[in-house]
Amino acid sequence: MTAPLSAAPQLAVNVLDAQFLLSAFGVLGVCMVLFAETGLLIGFFLPGDSLLFTAGLLCTGSGGGGVKLSLPLLLVASAVGALAGSQCGYLIGRKAGGALLTRSRSARLHEGAQRAEELFGRYGHAKAIVLARFVPVVRTVLNPMAGALRVPVRTFTVWQVAGGLLWSQGLTLAGYALGSSLPNVDRYLLPIVAGIVAVSLLPLAAEFHRSRKAVTEEKEMDG
Repeated sequence: MTAPLSAAPQLAVNVLDAQFLLSAFGVLGVCMVLFAETGLLIGFFLPGDSLLFTAGLLCTGSGGGGVKLSLPLLLVASAVGALAGSQCGYLIGRKAGGALLTRSRSARLHEGAQRAEELFGRYGHAKAIVLARFVPVVRTVLNPMAGALRVPVRTFTVWQVAGGLLWSQGLTLAGYALGSSLPNVDRYLLPIVAGIVAVSLLPLAAEFHRSRKAVTEEKEMDG
């Protein structure tokens, strides 16, 4: 009885590890993680960017651990997970309104919701839906928010498909290209993944800086 108990914390930690997820679940794991991250609010913490990049790299057999994935299957699985998850999140938001976000106590989710609203206000529906794909947490909350705000179904669907394919296929193929061109890339996998995560956070940091600057300027004008 002690083994399952000790395994539970390990699984809870490893679910954030892209290599563990790929070793354990393969391309099916990619589909499931992307669906959860983009369709369910509970999936906001999942490593979508690093998972896609690492999965693409593992298609070359360069990632170590003896794991090699099929690139065609991976491209299909990542597209299905990203697109189906986003559409599911939109439908949930359309039916439940903002109730789910209101009930959540997660500060990160509420910050993501604020960023999503700012994206809609600044860029409009189409551009915001595409850009949100590349911002962690925001890509989770923007979909139900789009539903709650009654963004037209056709508009949301067209642009979430465009953004979802650009994000999922782009990061996957970037990982595959790097693994194909750089020998022994597994030696540099951790810093590469860390770099991917850091780059994915840049839009959020830039938006935060812009918001802070706007608030400061507004106070100076009032003063």
